[in-house]
This record gives sequence, C-alpha cells and structure tokens, in this order.
Amino acid sequence: MSLHVLGDDSASVIERMRAAILAAVECEDLVIESGSPGHYVIRAVSHAFADLNRVKQQQLVYGAIADLMKGDDAPVHAIDRLECIKP
Repeated sequence: MSLHVLGDDSASVIERMRAAILAAVECEDLVIESGSPGHYVIRAVSHAFADLNRVKQQQLVYGAIADLMKGDDAPVHAIDRLECIKP
C-alpha cells in the first residue's frame, strides 16, 4: 500500500492519526492513506488484535482517533476502509 497525501493538511492529519493509533495500539505495521478530503483508509497489523473479534479490533482503532472525528470541523470525516490484521 502506498501513502497518498493531498496537501499539507492531509499529511498533518495522517501524522496525528498515526500518533494516536500507535499510542493506543502497539502495531507491527500501520499504513494510513488519504482519499478524498477528510476520508482515510487504515491498515493496522497488531498482536493486540489476537484475542479480539473484528468489532473489538476496529473499536480499538476508532477509539484512538475519536477526537479527530468529533465536531463540525473534525479533520477526519470518514474511515472508508479499516483493516485490522493479526500478524
């Protein structure tokens, strides 16, 4: 997967998302791509997902970036695809 960046705002949001996810979930690999403005794709590989069902895995990631998705001026409007992978 490649990293697509749409301007400085997108790069900044991706870095904020990356920091938030890594603070909450120890990932062996984390890829965040931007699509249309405010829309992102996340692929996270983590041993933390081992004993969790898909919903719980995704809740871990969404919980980490919840602050970036709150409010009318939120920098993240949608996660178009979220892949949580067990290594």
